[in-house]
Amino acid sequence: MTDSGRSIFILCYYYSSMKWEILGKSRTGITGIKSITGILLKNRGIKTKKEAGEFFNPTLPEKISLQALGISKLEISKAIERIKRAKKNREKVIVYGDYDADGITGTAILWETLYSLGLNVLPYIPERFSEGYGLNSESIKKLKEEDSDLGLIITVDHGIVADKKIDIAKKLGIDVIISDHHQPGKVKPKVFATIHTTAVGGAAVAWFFSREINKILNHQTPACRQAGLIINHRLDLAAIGTIADQLILVGLNRSIVKYGLEALRKTNRPGLLSLFEQAGIEKESIGPYEVGFLIAPRINAMGRLTHAIDSLRLLCTKDKKRAEKLSEYIGRINSERQRIVDEVVIHARDKLGSAVKDSVIILAHEGYHEGVIGLVAAKLVEEFYKPAIVLSIKGDVSKASARSISGFNIIETIRKLEDLCIEGGGHPMAAGFSIETKKIEEFTKRINELAKDELTDELLQRKLKIDLELNFNQINYELLKIIKSFEPTGLGNPAPTFSTREVEVLDARPVGQNGKHLKLKLKKNSEVFDAIAFGQGNIYPELNPEVKLDIAYNVEENVWNGNKSLQLKIKDIKV
Repeated sequence: MTDSGRSIFILCYYYSSMKWEILGKSRTGITGIKSITGILLKNRGIKTKKEAGEFFNPTLPEKISLQALGISKLEISKAIERIKRAKKNREKVIVYGDYDADGITGTAILWETLYSLGLNVLPYIPERFSEGYGLNSESIKKLKEEDSDLGLIITVDHGIVADKKIDIAKKLGIDVIISDHHQPGKVKPKVFATIHTTAVGGAAVAWFFSREINKILNHQTPACRQAGLIINHRLDLAAIGTIADQLILVGLNRSIVKYGLEALRKTNRPGLLSLFEQAGIEKESIGPYEVGFLIAPRINAMGRLTHAIDSLRLLCTKDKKRAEKLSEYIGRINSERQRIVDEVVIHARDKLGSAVKDSVIILAHEGYHEGVIGLVAAKLVEEFYKPAIVLSIKGDVSKASARSISGFNIIETIRKLEDLCIEGGGHPMAAGFSIETKKIEEFTKRINELAKDELTDELLQRKLKIDLELNFNQINYELLKIIKSFEPTGLGNPAPTFSTREVEVLDARPVGQNGKHLKLKLKKNSEVFDAIAFGQGNIYPELNPEVKLDIAYNVEENVWNGNKSLQLKIKDIKV
């Protein structure tokens, strides 16, 4: 084999693991912008003019009905009447949240709402390692002992499967209102009221609940409420929670995120402003990426390693100096979290080796930090493209965190093995549970038996969905304008992705630390574009003028020294 032949072989082999699925077919020749827009919409399940109108101009969150959310008006009414009684009788109220970013932001929303209305209310975030996820029986008893006036607990982002813990609260004379978005279990909790929907995240449920509370209990004039002075407040937090929980950004979630990001770019919260500065974020340019990869991980870090109450304090403080100290502390904890994740991932890779035979990856070890096992599971899914469950062994009982791939409902599968699990909950793509350590081996065997037939070769094939095949002469600022109209992008509404075949390489050079990335100048017919391929610097030695590439990419604007130009962000390369 010649050198050039060997180069082509290596390049093909390196990129052959990802299957391209081109969703939209265009006729030969230039496809107009209107046609491209229609294809992009169709690829996201949007087929009618009405649906397209709602997509590009989502209903304002304050105008979304409870019916559209799937939240019961009767349950809302019952909950608000109970809150009114708590206010009248000066009962102690606890807003009992979860320790992840969705739960923390939701807790902040609901606590601030009730506090502003004059209730005797405190927020409560459990400590992951001693109290665990959701309601904790001993914690409820302790809260009642500390204040005999405690008469009402309102959950945020949990509670829908906490029937036994709720029974304990009732015996202590405490009413419970659930606000949650997780999948319900077989047993319906016997609570005072249930504010539940799976249509939006935990923080969004808290926001809509707060909206309804404000409508009844807030005494501002209708003009003030109409102007959104109360209703739109705290939408910035709801957007953070929604993006952090990796929810599909279409429909109702799109409304929360689109308008919530606008609110976030204008936020005056000292804690968020300090966090932005600490993370090197420009407030005006905040989008789903900044929230998902820079803001949410910092909020989550506290609950993973220490106590998430400090993240809540950061969001709610009005003191600038306190905000600076908290954001600096949280930044240090986040760096420590990154270090621990890297260590556990390296150990997990060594333990797994290069090949994974089982349908579901399951790893358990005494040295795995309980707070990061979900992140480790996610990284293993990303690397091996198989569902992964990572367990932290702590004596007789182990804690597990699971992540899945598209098409395999992990929580549904785990619930088929509830005879082995102590408790748990989650979504189709992510779940957590506790299990007796001695039962891990049996659990591993049985879940792989269940998954073996369902996880077909087709399902386990990593896919890249491409919206449309384009020629370079179709890429222009008119196209970019259409692309931007699809923002905010994320799960369910990915950034529009295109492909072009047989592209010439005019220039290529490695960039970044250790040449990790690749900067390219590409040509198709007479059109030339700069391109950046992140994480693909290792193929640089294999590129030469004889090689032609098929590329999959996003189109973005590059600004450098005041000059603007269109750039291709490469997602995959084939020869």
